[in-house]
Amino acid sequence: MKRSGDSEGEKRRKRRRLLQELGDQKIPFLGPSDRGFQQLWDSSYSGLVLRRSCSLPAELHGRVQEALLTLRTKGCLLRDLVRVRDRDVFTAVSRALLGQPGHTYRYLDTRLFAIPWHSEDSEVKGQNCCDPDLRAACKALWELNTFFCSDVSQRKEGDRLEQCVKAGEVEAKQSEEGDTESKHSEDSKRSEGGESESRQSEEGDTESKHSEEWDIESKHSEEGCSGSKQEGEWETESKHSSEEGESSQVQRSAPGAPGGSKHSEGKCPTWTHKTDAGTEPEPVELGAQEKPVAELKHSLSDYHIEDEEEQGSEQGCSQPSPPQVCTGPAQFNVTLLNYMDPAAMSQLKEEPYYGMGKMAVGWHHDENLINRSPVAVYSYSCHDDKAGESGEGGSSENTCWRIGLKVAWDIYTPGLTLPLQSGDCYYMRDDLNSTHQHCVLAGDNPRFSSTHRVAECSRGTLDYIQSRCQEALSTLHTDPETGAHSLQSLLPDTLQHCEEIHNEVEFEWLRQYWFQGQRYARFCSWWSRPMEQLEKDWRLMETMSMLFLSAVEEEEEGRAGESRREMAETLLAALTDRQQQRQTWRDRCHSSLAQTLPPEEAPVDRPFWGVDDPNMPLPFDLADIINRVESLLWR
Repeated sequence: MKRSGDSEGEKRRKRRRLLQELGDQKIPFLGPSDRGFQQLWDSSYSGLVLRRSCSLPAELHGRVQEALLTLRTKGCLLRDLVRVRDRDVFTAVSRALLGQPGHTYRYLDTRLFAIPWHSEDSEVKGQNCCDPDLRAACKALWELNTFFCSDVSQRKEGDRLEQCVKAGEVEAKQSEEGDTESKHSEDSKRSEGGESESRQSEEGDTESKHSEEWDIESKHSEEGCSGSKQEGEWETESKHSSEEGESSQVQRSAPGAPGGSKHSEGKCPTWTHKTDAGTEPEPVELGAQEKPVAELKHSLSDYHIEDEEEQGSEQGCSQPSPPQVCTGPAQFNVTLLNYMDPAAMSQLKEEPYYGMGKMAVGWHHDENLINRSPVAVYSYSCHDDKAGESGEGGSSENTCWRIGLKVAWDIYTPGLTLPLQSGDCYYMRDDLNSTHQHCVLAGDNPRFSSTHRVAECSRGTLDYIQSRCQEALSTLHTDPETGAHSLQSLLPDTLQHCEEIHNEVEFEWLRQYWFQGQRYARFCSWWSRPMEQLEKDWRLMETMSMLFLSAVEEEEEGRAGESRREMAETLLAALTDRQQQRQTWRDRCHSSLAQTLPPEEAPVDRPFWGVDDPNMPLPFDLADIINRVESLLWR
């Protein structure tokens, strides 16, 4: 469901009013060193599960981290030029999509085409689509994905990974207990966990349907857009948080920085567990800020239901489809890889509600996922671009990367921050992604994240769009001797169905693919042939449109007037939509931002053809044809 402009404006006014009411006050939040942290986690964030780095096989760490560095070295991680409120913006985070062959992931009006990860099956189609180093990197991430699929399903309801103590004590325990999975991780109530970091950092993938809820930047979960004036206006215009999220950068510093919040430091390591085993957890203390903040609850509650009703927007498919629910074991079908270097992300925004610190990714829900499906995230921090050495065990002067969580539309429940050591993983399970929002709080070192998800791909796979092409082309008859084309049906419903597929192929696939330039073919050829075939099918659909037009303009005596009028109206709607979308894509391809990209990454305005191209049955500019069809309706 698309939100109307009036609805969007009203939501922005409400958010602005809420921020004004908050003023300089901050809502409480707890970190691991705070009394009541574990109780808060158990009671309000139970879907979040942490798996410490030491509990994963060392060999897997090595392969995955080498793979991430390989992908970056080969130039596979790139900033996306995405669409936010009818404006093009660059993501601040560099990313790439890996996944099952033929899968895509859509966020912020951008469709990413997955580089296929290579399994142990040597017969996989397109096995030699990239060089050996890239194949090895893709296979390593497939192994991580396989691990996540198994591990997240084994976590029992109510499992908890109790927080261990400081890093030095962790090392001591490891020497005493060997390679066993930290006793806490097996015995305690919380399973091991992950998250999908948004905005461009982790996800998204993510496009969050709930991203409109009381948040600021990041329209898609994991969609980070570069700093711009628009992003700097978070005080008055909170952004969409949908999979994919705008960047947490601003052109000017944001007022109301978290003054004196001990949590915003985020120094590493910070793991201390204040509640001894067998001791009752201490109650959460909200502090003096509780009363004024709680007074805002009434006004907030009026806005929550409205967003719930509209959460189907920005779904990543050209047409809405019935929501799917994850009921069996998780089968992650894609991973969105993100790379963030704080040094390159100037003027990071301060988290405005809690004072948690500087955000690399703003508050969001991950979008375009199967309902109630988990998200698994692998976090890897490195010292610098070249070495890629693990950041764990680094100096205590280094600030850790952290994730922040909050209950959506709830200012009673304190927020939660969770420091991440290099190699840590976390899961967001059950309905956590839909009932809560998360952000990514910047550390000092560059960071990779691999965010594994069960993407809603009912309309986002190569198999799907190929089957749609066959549906449309089944109406086209080709004479085997002359090669002449004719239509097998002129029913208005058939015309509408074929023209919808025509537009879907052109604008959801061909133009999406070429808008990202030559980036895919540069390092992976898997999509080259399928896109060539899609373009051939699309050309045949152009022929079908020409035949439909001819049928509408015919002056046959036997043609019923009402039927002909219905055909003309259907064709007019399809052609008008096509003309408008072509102009939008042309403008995007020739925008000032697009012109700043190197040739191999610059958008390509394709398909495009000149006025006198003999190979095309209809002109690129449909204005004259639209006028002809309109004139028929006026007769």
